[in-house]
Amino acid sequence: MGLNRRDFLKAAAGGGLALASNLSPAPVLARATVTRLPDALGILYDATLCIGCKACMAACKKFNNLPPDLCTPNSLWDDPVDLSAKTVNIVKLYKNGTGLAKDQEINGYSFVRRFCMHCVDPSCVSACPVSALTKDPKTGVVHYNKDNCIGCRYCQVACPYLIPKFQWDQAFPQIVKCQLCDHRIAQGSYSACCEFCPTGASIFGNVQDLRKEARRRLSLKPGTFAEYPLQRVDSHHKVSRQVTPYLNHVYGETEGGGAQVLMLANVPFNKLGLPQLPPTSQASHAETLYHTLYKGMIVPYVVLGGLFYIIYKNTTGHELP
Repeated sequence: MGLNRRDFLKAAAGGGLALASNLSPAPVLARATVTRLPDALGILYDATLCIGCKACMAACKKFNNLPPDLCTPNSLWDDPVDLSAKTVNIVKLYKNGTGLAKDQEINGYSFVRRFCMHCVDPSCVSACPVSALTKDPKTGVVHYNKDNCIGCRYCQVACPYLIPKFQWDQAFPQIVKCQLCDHRIAQGSYSACCEFCPTGASIFGNVQDLRKEARRRLSLKPGTFAEYPLQRVDSHHKVSRQVTPYLNHVYGETEGGGAQVLMLANVPFNKLGLPQLPPTSQASHAETLYHTLYKGMIVPYVVLGGLFYIIYKNTTGHELP
């Protein structure tokens, strides 16, 4: 006799739950946080130099073949309000009170860029059960491989910055995130957002050099004039401008185990929408648990069984053929 749909749902749910109940308890042991690669590439973003022109957003869309994100009714051009499957880099505005003074927390405003931080020890990579997200062993760039992805979206849950986005409107959806223009890096170039930034607010380079540049800027005396490199940290093209006060902190240097994107500002970073993270990575604490659960793809099976059970409960009293 054939198995009807109701029996199938019961069996799938029961099988998944039984498999979960037979998991042998294993201690969740923390491992050492991964250290920054010596040749890691990244970006230094300086909010005090940013004028909110969004040239970086336009360049990102153009060189990564991203479609316009029409968020306003009857919109005629790209106008994203946040990161999405169509927008992997965005300039956002912090404003307080009168909003008249740039780079001031009270009665002022500040710009901030949001895009993938390319963490030193990325939680998204650790959480992915099929290695769809990997960290380049030389550059440290966090890559996404659509051919490996099963659409589980665990990376979205794991990322403390809420960066990976899912193509909900596509028949064959993918995860979308900034990949630091790795296709341009492979050709000897660098991130488009930095190439087209007119003020030097975003510069590309080796992370060790970016850290030195960030520390140099923090040592500058406010009100004096200083030179800032354009496009790349080692560029000979520089712009001279008056130094604005900074918070004495390089965001991304230690947060969550460190990142390859570093940020400077004079408004507290939590006010700019960035999370306050401990100096150790989430992945270093959770990876043992992730890999125990993923062994044999148990978790996806349990989740599938759970979904079947919910469907079964919601259809009780209704005939299923």
